[in-house]
Amino acid sequence: MPDILESSTNPFGGVIPKPAALPGDPQEFRRRLQDSLPAWRAKGFKVVWLEVPTAKAAVIPVAVEAGFEFHHTGHDYLMLTHRLVEGAFVPPYASHYIGAGGVVLNDRSELLVVCERHRATAALSFKLPGGALQPGEHLVDAVIREVLEETGVRTRFDALVCLRHWHGYRYGKSDIYFVCRLSPLSQDITMQTEEIEECQWMPVGQYLEAGNVSAFNKHIVQAALESPGLAPIHIDGFADPEKREFFMPRNPPGNGTSPLL
Repeated sequence: MPDILESSTNPFGGVIPKPAALPGDPQEFRRRLQDSLPAWRAKGFKVVWLEVPTAKAAVIPVAVEAGFEFHHTGHDYLMLTHRLVEGAFVPPYASHYIGAGGVVLNDRSELLVVCERHRATAALSFKLPGGALQPGEHLVDAVIREVLEETGVRTRFDALVCLRHWHGYRYGKSDIYFVCRLSPLSQDITMQTEEIEECQWMPVGQYLEAGNVSAFNKHIVQAALESPGLAPIHIDGFADPEKREFFMPRNPPGNGTSPLL
């Protein structure tokens, strides 16, 4: 009698062997996989999604031998896929990095800027504080956190003012960089010395005229000065704000949305 691997399904014709129930022994895994693949194909499934925990990595060569392909990895697993139907759609894994930079302007028209310790040239080159979003982190929270970590300055989120989309970034992936306008809640700088070589409040006019500032950084600071931007909002009765965030133009009351600021 066939010994089918324990599995669940998804709404898109996928079958998902349960990682905790996978045999750790390669020979047992080979035998049960040989029973499972034709049974899943007969039931009309299109794709097998095989998540192999690191502790059971010995079965990976068996899966590859059976026609599985690498899809992506996590810190404690490797995901492989196998098309049971020729040409079945397998969505790609995450293809972008997401980052955020903060345009922080105080009431003296000074801009908070940093010079990274690890940079392409020896000359000082000032940019906005910011960095990458962490898994499950909102954009608003990320840019406030990054500014605080790099400069020690506490801020309040004001608006999303522009974004940059850049291909061929780290590991050949694409990068989306959001530029946010923030209001400072403190002024004293405590620099993160591991990553930052210099941090200061610079007159914004000086920054926009400086020769050691890239044209891109000048443009995004100008956008933050001139654009009202998009504010984070809550849409009444729609979506858990802990899981989703929305940015829209500030609207008058009574339209079903309420600003979070």
